[in-house]
Amino acid sequence: MNAVLFTLVLATATPGGGFPVFGDAFAEVLNAQEPALRLTTRNTKGSTENVPLLEDGKVDLALVAGEIASAALAKPGTRLRIVAAMYSSPGMFIVRADSPHRTIADLRGRPVVLGTQASGVTALGRTVLKSLEVEVQPITLEKAADGPPMLLDGRAEALWGAGVGWPAFAALAKAGGRFIVPTEAEIERILSRELSLQKVTLPAGSYAGQNSPLPSVGSWSYVLSSDKFPDEAAYLIARAVHRAEGKLAARLEQARETTMANTVAAAPRPELIHPGVRKYLQEARLLAAAGRR
Repeated sequence: MNAVLFTLVLATATPGGGFPVFGDAFAEVLNAQEPALRLTTRNTKGSTENVPLLEDGKVDLALVAGEIASAALAKPGTRLRIVAAMYSSPGMFIVRADSPHRTIADLRGRPVVLGTQASGVTALGRTVLKSLEVEVQPITLEKAADGPPMLLDGRAEALWGAGVGWPAFAALAKAGGRFIVPTEAEIERILSRELSLQKVTLPAGSYAGQNSPLPSVGSWSYVLSSDKFPDEAAYLIARAVHRAEGKLAARLEQARETTMANTVAAAPRPELIHPGVRKYLQEARLLAAAGRR
């Protein structure tokens, strides 16, 4: 039973962002957990490219960020299915330690790095700014790794990102960067306009110098497949994730939320969970435990 049954391609995003880091950890841990699986990762432009890649059958699995995933899954007759929830992604800005900016409104008219063009995190940043009616000079990138140098050398005055383990945040926080998040009133304003988002919090200690939890807005990112993805492969992935949740969490901090219970809880509708995953969840008695809705 050590033969590889499924060789799968997992689409991530551009180097320097959170998705390639997560994708590599996800593939490494699952390959070690389940000999019948062989996952390899592929860099892409990000979530907005990953959705059509899945729909066209050009990749087997893909990482898709919250807002883009929510919109794609909400389409009537969608062919996309949830294989696993990744993590929730509270969005926020980071500025240099010597920056005079303290609020999102302070960034009005300023050059701000929003991320790569096809990234779901970039889409979240645009949504936040639009909801708060704050117009900035948006900077989009070819590669996520290009962002931190622009902030450090003054070409940008803030950089947008999301979630635990965001590589740009990690680098800039170590250099003394300071985070800017929406106020409680701004959070309520954003949520009243964008029903696909929810209030999420970055835990204290997620980054160097970040000693307090930071409330913001965001949504869940997912590992998605198409509805043609083999049931047996989806079942094996769900079983491997469930059995290796501790190893995933130890391998990568942001993967602490990558659990089968969270997969059930984060799914907009149960039928959007891949049938092979649902089969495993039913066997493991996780649908009822996670509050199937």
